[in-house]
Amino acid sequence: MNKLVFGLAAGIALSVSTISTTAMAQDFSGERVEWIVPFKEGGGTDVWARFFLPKVTESLPGNPTVVIKNIPGGGSINGANQFDARAKSDGTNIFGSTASTLFYYLLGDKRARYEPKDWQAVFATPTGGVLYINPELGIRDAKDLAKLKDTELAFPSLGPTSLDLVPLLAMDMLGLKIKPVFGMDRSAGRLAFERGEVNIDYQTSAPYIQKVQPLVDQGTALPLLTWGILDDNGNIVRDPSFPDLPTFTEVYEMVHGKKPEGQVYDVWKTFFIAGFAAQKIMFLPKDASADTLNTYRETMVKIASQPGFKEEASNAIGDYDQIVGKSIEPAVKMIFSLSDENKAWIQSWLTKNYNVKF
Repeated sequence: MNKLVFGLAAGIALSVSTISTTAMAQDFSGERVEWIVPFKEGGGTDVWARFFLPKVTESLPGNPTVVIKNIPGGGSINGANQFDARAKSDGTNIFGSTASTLFYYLLGDKRARYEPKDWQAVFATPTGGVLYINPELGIRDAKDLAKLKDTELAFPSLGPTSLDLVPLLAMDMLGLKIKPVFGMDRSAGRLAFERGEVNIDYQTSAPYIQKVQPLVDQGTALPLLTWGILDDNGNIVRDPSFPDLPTFTEVYEMVHGKKPEGQVYDVWKTFFIAGFAAQKIMFLPKDASADTLNTYRETMVKIASQPGFKEEASNAIGDYDQIVGKSIEPAVKMIFSLSDENKAWIQSWLTKNYNVKF
């Protein structure tokens, strides 16, 4: 089995294994491949898919016509339900998931009639995130965070079962007194922070660099921590985009004097991986053949190793290495390792704290 290590020195991707050369590559000559994106045009998942679209067309054997089919609705549920029920097994139907797709499933949303744990993952794109506060709160960095335990912190959030579940649970684990202001997406939340209506916020990497770093430079925002990224052993390490900022796990140890462990941390890590470390995943349906899966995985390894790809991807979708080849398997396994007991715990936590009904 050939080995290709892609970006391991930077610590931002799992080590990459290419597929056994004994597998037969599938020829897609004359085929039309439909890539379902479960959101409207122009959103983050759509931008991600359209970045890869011409590269997949050029690199799949036979150079098929690859088209995006946007199926918005239900925060990705509509498109995921349709893919699960109707996708062909011959490789002409693929799906682009994002955090909400997996969150709804993991949380047991009754509208989610799909089984992504049965789908076959081709590759994943990670992202990072930075938690920051108003410096007028009076602390200098994350080491002083315990001083805020009695301070009410207003946090803008789209909702507790959105991607914001990761920071909401993290802040609870840190002992912070959070007052969520629901109904705000990340862009609205950042603007509310700038107006002084909230005093703690987070942004994913690209908007943080573009929109929040200038506030940091002006002294009106103070970064505390990142969520981190996964190394090749599945451990959380510092985000290479923000190497000077501690990870959430480091800050937890600063606050509590011990590393995070146990049920609550296991739950948090599951949603962290689904929400950030492997945020966007290309899937084939469950009954796609081994040859089809291998062909797609080899295609993505080829794309990710092309000269200039990393710089192009950095400008378009973020400065993180793609999780390609067999390296996608442990990441997906960790996402779908949520036990019934842990699922019941997070449902109870959401109901108790945010009146979410299941």
